[in-house]
Amino acid sequence: MTKTKRPQWQKNMYALWFGNFATGAGASMSMPFLPLFINEMGNFPKWQLTLYAGLAFSSVFLSQAIVSPLWGNLADRTGRKPMLLRASIGMTISATLTGLSTNVWMLIAIRLIQGTFSGYINNAYALVASEVPRDQSGRTMGALTTGNVGGQLVGPIIGGYLSGIFGYRLPFYMFGFMMLLASLSTWIFVKEDFKPAKKTAKTGIKDAFVGIKHKRVVIAMIISSMLIMAATTSINPIISLFVKELMHNHGNVAFASGIIAALPGIATLFSAPYLGRLGDHVGPEKILLAGLIFSGLVFFPMFFVTTVLMLGVLRFLIGIANAALLPITQTVMTLEAPARSVSRIFSYNQSFQAMGAVVGPMLASGVAGVLDYRYVFLMTTLLVLINLGVVIYAYKRDRVNVAIFSDND
Repeated sequence: MTKTKRPQWQKNMYALWFGNFATGAGASMSMPFLPLFINEMGNFPKWQLTLYAGLAFSSVFLSQAIVSPLWGNLADRTGRKPMLLRASIGMTISATLTGLSTNVWMLIAIRLIQGTFSGYINNAYALVASEVPRDQSGRTMGALTTGNVGGQLVGPIIGGYLSGIFGYRLPFYMFGFMMLLASLSTWIFVKEDFKPAKKTAKTGIKDAFVGIKHKRVVIAMIISSMLIMAATTSINPIISLFVKELMHNHGNVAFASGIIAALPGIATLFSAPYLGRLGDHVGPEKILLAGLIFSGLVFFPMFFVTTVLMLGVLRFLIGIANAALLPITQTVMTLEAPARSVSRIFSYNQSFQAMGAVVGPMLASGVAGVLDYRYVFLMTTLLVLINLGVVIYAYKRDRVNVAIFSDND
C-alpha cells in the first residue's frame, strides 16, 4: 500500500504553525511584565507608569502600521517567504536588544524599531491563504491561529515563572532565541511556488481591491480587525498593575499576571479549530456576530471584579470570543481576496490591526491614569459594540447591493 504524499501547502502550514508559535510565545513571554520592568527603571507615579507602559506597548505597533503596506507590496512582487525571513531575523535581533535596555526611552525606541521588522504572522496567513483549497480555508486558518495562540498560552506562564527567579530581562533574550529557531524552520522547510506580478502591474490600494466582489465586507473585516485588536490589547499596559492591585501587592504578581495573560489563549487554542470548521458550514458571518456579542457580554462584568479568580474566569471566556473574531475575519478575506493581491489585503489588515494595538493601549493608559484600571473594561465594551455595528451595517448594505444588481440583470 503506497503512502499518500502530503501536499506542500500542508507542509508549509506545519512549518509556519511553529513560526507562529515561536512568535506568540516569545512576544507574550515578556509583554505582561513590561510595566513591572519599566517600574524597575525609575520611581514613577501611577499616571507616568501607565503612560510609559502604553507607549512601550504601542510603539511597536505604530511603526508596524506605517511599514506594513510597503512590505505587503514587496511581498506581492518577491513572495511571502522572503518577508517571513525578514520578519523573523529582524525580531531575533530587536528582541535581544530590548533585553539590554538601560532606561525607558531606550526600551521604547528599540520597540519602535522592532515594529518595522514585524509581520511574521501576517505573512504566514497570506502564504497559506494563497495555497489552501477554498473548502478547507476555515479549518486551516483556525489551525494556523492555534500556533500563535498556543504560544501566547505558554509564553506568559513560562515568562512569569522565570521573571520571578531571574528578573525581567531573560524573557526578551528567550524571545530572540525562539525567533532564531523560527528563522531556521522557515528557511529550511517552507517552499513557495511564487509567481511575481509583472513590473507594469499596478500596486496601489485601489488595484488591490479590484476583483473583490464584496468590497464592503472586506473593508468591514479590516476595520473589525482594528477594533478587535484595540479591545483585546487595551488591557496589556495595565494587566500586571491591575493584578497587583487585586492581590494587594502580596504574592508572586509576575506569575499571577502570566496566568491571567495566558488564560484567553487556553480557551482560544481549543475553540478556534472548532469554530473554524463551524464557519465552513454555517458561514463566517454568523460566527463573527456571535463572537462579538459574546465578547461584549464578557468584557462588561470585568468592571466589577474584586478577585484575581473572577478576573481569570472572565479572561478564559474572552478567549472563546477571540477564537470567533480574528481567525474569522482572516477567513473572510481569504475567501474574498484574489491571489494576485492577497498579500496587500493582508498587509492593509495588519496595518489596521497595528493601529488598533496603538489606540487600545494608549486609550487604556489614559483611562487608567485619570480614572482607574477597571474603567478600561467599560472602554473595551464600547469598542466591541462599535465593532458589532460596523459588521452588521456592512453585511446588510452588501446584501442590498447584491439584490439591486440581481434585479437589474
